Amino acid sequence: MESIRSKIIRRLQRFIELDVNGLRSCILSKFLNVKETTVDELHAAITEKYEVSRSAVASMVGYIYSKIGILRSHKQSYKTPIVYSLKEEYVDLIRSALESSNTAQPVV
Repeated sequence: MESIRSKIIRRLQRFIELDVNGLRSCILSKFLNVKETTVDELHAAITEKYEVSRSAVASMVGYIYSKIGILRSHKQSYKTPIVYSLKEEYVDLIRSALESSNTAQPVV
């Protein structure tokens, strides 16, 4: 039986492999750089480099949270936005996955 960590590694690698414009890597990098963030804060940071809608960012964060399983979420009350943070046990894994994807892509 395959361990949870190896499943997460495989899902993360597949997620990064499908990154055609660098947006997925940018979102993962932002999670590495900040301790915790909301979708609105993440969208504001990403729109400096990419032209992307808030719903697209929210969708990608939801996918990373639910399918890959490297994020945790927290909500203070029903009026506050959900705050996402990276699970500490996957920080090194994400760094190595992003570094390997940067070296694997051809430079044009």
